[in-house]
Amino acid sequence: MAITGRTALVAALGVLLAPLGAVWSLAVVGLLALAVAADVALAGRIADLRMERSGGTTTRLGQPVEVALLVTNAGRRRVRGLLRDAWLPSAGATPRIQQIDVPPGERRRLATTLVPTRRGDRIAAHVTVRSLGPLGLAGRQRRHQVPWAVRVLPPFTSRKFLPEKLARLRELDGAVTLNRRGQGTEFDSLREYVDGDDVRSIDWRATARRGDVVVRNWRPERDRRLVCVLDTGRTSAARVGDMPRLDAAMDACLLLAAVAARAGDRIDLLAADSVVRASVEGASRNEVLPALVQAMAPLEPALVESDAQLIAAEVLRRERKRALVVLFTSLDTEPIEQGLLPVLGTLTSRHTVVLAAVGDPRVAELAARRGDTAAVYDAAAAERALAERRRVMSLLRRRGVLLVDAPADTFASSVADEYLALKAAGRL
Repeated sequence: MAITGRTALVAALGVLLAPLGAVWSLAVVGLLALAVAADVALAGRIADLRMERSGGTTTRLGQPVEVALLVTNAGRRRVRGLLRDAWLPSAGATPRIQQIDVPPGERRRLATTLVPTRRGDRIAAHVTVRSLGPLGLAGRQRRHQVPWAVRVLPPFTSRKFLPEKLARLRELDGAVTLNRRGQGTEFDSLREYVDGDDVRSIDWRATARRGDVVVRNWRPERDRRLVCVLDTGRTSAARVGDMPRLDAAMDACLLLAAVAARAGDRIDLLAADSVVRASVEGASRNEVLPALVQAMAPLEPALVESDAQLIAAEVLRRERKRALVVLFTSLDTEPIEQGLLPVLGTLTSRHTVVLAAVGDPRVAELAARRGDTAAVYDAAAAERALAERRRVMSLLRRRGVLLVDAPADTFASSVADEYLALKAAGRL
């Protein structure tokens, strides 16, 4: 049974009548009790309601999606009252409470708009219905389980860089007016020699046949292999700016995959810490981005130390041929020296390895402060952190690892630039 505020007001009136005598107060209370009992008895049965959902099942982070609740009254009494459709707080569901009025045998559609604030699967909790009697004093209340889930996908904010990267890719492929001769390592065509051509590109057999000097045209490699590795361990939970490192890595991975797919390369995904959290293998060019987005959506940082041996073994197991391995992780000293460095040799001997880490511009800001004593201590700590970062980067470079270290706002663009530079240099 549920009591409304109207009942409380009537009860307060009974208290105000107390100076007139106990009989008056008891009369008011007795009448109120009878009215409440009658209201509960006459309220529509919530058990007769049949509920089902329809609407969106996916959306991007921060984008609205509508989910409808269909309420059918299978009973013989009208159901009037309030309905609360409860979701996880991060689902951003509105409105929280709606009025319902469902006559017998009829159906009503109640819409809820979700604006999620976190990635992953946002789950509907339960539906609570309060059916009120004709007097509005009291009624019945009951919960219904009406399951539904909306998968919230990464926002892919780095999509804004995609036109620029694709233009550079077309430039490398020779699909725009600008023609940079000699780029790439795959044979494309033959043409006559002109001043400025690299003599190493001369095709001597074709020259002998034609009687003129002929050179080979090269184009950037296609159908190469790219493995994006997301470190989902404890270091990925750190926030850089207004987002976790893991989210910045996902965004960069999506931009890189979009460019590589357009280039005709094959993209795989591995997300792991102490266990493998997500994997995408062998997706076609048209399917790879949706597959990556779906695989990344439920990922969350795990508060455990990442197992570098597991990650290296998984990469080597999946990729027998030479590939570009882009490892999205941090440049923290201990995880690199204790975990990654001992296994780097097995990766760099077979693959081209790029380590991509999100830089925190606030550290540089702290290092430049000198306002007071506290600022000087902050600056000293920041300088030490920067020195450690430079030392770790030097260790990695000596092991043959290429590095991308950029702030969150340009991180995705920098990773794509490194890929395009390797492609142009024929190093994939």
